[in-house]
Amino acid sequence: MGNNKRKLDADTVMKELIEAVKESYGITGELKNTAKEFSMSELKIRKILITAGVYHNEASDLVYRLYREGKSKEEIKIITGLGKSSVNGYLPYIKTIYKQSEVSLNARRIEVYRHRQSIVKKLLNLPTEDALWEALMAFQGYPFNTASGLPFTYELKRGRDGDYNRELVVSRRKESKTLAWSSVLLAFNKALGMQGQVIERPKALGDIRGISYIYPMLHRFGIIEVSEKTAEKMQLKGGNNNRKPKSLEQGRDGTVL
Repeated sequence: MGNNKRKLDADTVMKELIEAVKESYGITGELKNTAKEFSMSELKIRKILITAGVYHNEASDLVYRLYREGKSKEEIKIITGLGKSSVNGYLPYIKTIYKQSEVSLNARRIEVYRHRQSIVKKLLNLPTEDALWEALMAFQGYPFNTASGLPFTYELKRGRDGDYNRELVVSRRKESKTLAWSSVLLAFNKALGMQGQVIERPKALGDIRGISYIYPMLHRFGIIEVSEKTAEKMQLKGGNNNRKPKSLEQGRDGTVL
């Protein structure tokens, strides 16, 4: 009985992960951007999307066709000239992952993704200070990039009593710096007054301390629109990261999950 429950849970988590990744890819349109949303490698994201039937290219089509014809992975490797990892990466998941630690990690990934999406939706529907603060809490540890391409994450500082004291600690490669909530709020209010405009660069929001870090946050939250060129540097697709999903291809018949 225990083993059946464990299998059911693993199957459910796998299906929910596939749906969540598929949804995110429909919004971002990029493997690397979807990978950021789930803290997964692009290769794993691609394999999940191939399993869902919403991603393919010439190589994946060939590998999948040979597999469906009954060729072994070793034979496919010889025919295509691809390495073992590439062949595996171009095939859909055939078996559900039952390793409990991986199941728990994937369940957490889904939970974090869904929570962040709901928080962003709430912020866009009612852009208040409280909603902005909730978004900041939800996106702690998220892998952002500045408009110049510098990767960073942030965490909220806690006081001695354990409560957040409304300061952000921005971590950049080998160093970190503190960013005040007042700076984020100032940029947020300026951005609200500029909605509908494409904000080409961080300084367009004002000479605000830490604006280079606040700028990509506001873009991910859907508060500002930026140019395609800037979005690419921040590794976020398009001017509005929360636009409606584009249409996706139909899945292949016979895909085994």
